[in-house]
Amino acid sequence: MHDLECMQLCLDEAMQGTGYVSPNPRVGSVILKEGRIIGKGYHAHAGGAHAEIGALRSCKVDPRGATLYVNLEPCCHFGKTPPCVDEIIKAGISRVVCGMEDPNPEVQGKGAKKLRARGIIVEQGILRKESQYLNRIFTHWITKKRPYIIAKAAVSADWKITKKRGTRMHITGPESQKKVHELRRLCDAILVGVDTVIADDPLLTDRYSDRPCGGEEHHDITLQPLRIILDSQLRIPLDAQVLKDQNLIIATTNDSPAEKKSELQKKGIPCISFPKTSGGVDLSCVHTYCANRQITSILVEGGAKVFDSFLQSNLINEWHIFQSDQIIGDHGVDVCSDISLIADPLAHQKGLPLGDDRYYYIHGRAWAH
Repeated sequence: MHDLECMQLCLDEAMQGTGYVSPNPRVGSVILKEGRIIGKGYHAHAGGAHAEIGALRSCKVDPRGATLYVNLEPCCHFGKTPPCVDEIIKAGISRVVCGMEDPNPEVQGKGAKKLRARGIIVEQGILRKESQYLNRIFTHWITKKRPYIIAKAAVSADWKITKKRGTRMHITGPESQKKVHELRRLCDAILVGVDTVIADDPLLTDRYSDRPCGGEEHHDITLQPLRIILDSQLRIPLDAQVLKDQNLIIATTNDSPAEKKSELQKKGIPCISFPKTSGGVDLSCVHTYCANRQITSILVEGGAKVFDSFLQSNLINEWHIFQSDQIIGDHGVDVCSDISLIADPLAHQKGLPLGDDRYYYIHGRAWAH
């Protein structure tokens, strides 16, 4: 097998940790000896064994003299687990191939340096871009200590999100909806405005993957993203589906009705008051609150007012657009006030076919203004 093939296997392994490892990175590792894979592993859940340790433990033959592949530089510091470099050295690995350097200042080249000091060959940069994309959320979190914001919108061909404000309609097909649930699994939290709750009464859960937490010792743990509802005046219906459990917060303001807040709190629903702006709840304060709670990523699902607020605040790191071929017409609700902010960056993209829809991805820098 070649280095590229082995690194791709690392990325495939790492994907199995999606939704379970935050605030840690997604990491996979394989061990190659005499042309065949003798071990593989991935980081299954935060606080659990790192990918390299899992790969070493899975070896059925002595890994001495083998090559260890990993998509992120091995750690060299004590966190919740001991340093991986020490175990790699102890195992007698002769060569380590990394996809990318660890952006964590506690590592950032020090892991590779320690391995080289012990005579181990270290090579970096195999599938670097793919490795960086896989852990873009972790890199943003560890360097900026702020949540990574992903915006998702399902729109018609004429950039509408519904036929009439306050009504629900399915614009895109099942393939697009499944992709949305993959985004939900990726993120620590899902954020919507109260208008979306009133119109759609969504669950805001990852319904395609109510899987147990990775690792046999945590087989009874299931994880779902936190739901964040922006509701400056607490207009949320008390029978809304999102209120069926306490895995959410309602971001409101100090002048919201005290009686409604009391009713929600009796149901065990956290209502957090933030400063008020002309657009509603102050997003910068919500952003800071989430950072303090170690929420590393937020999926923003709308509606139009929420998209406007995030666009104006320049908080969006990337957009995922799911577009159908149907035309709603002038009576429909635009995805945001200035459609050009979204449509223009997509003008030169063909998009990827997703069932009957087209799927577009653009990094948020295209929306900075």
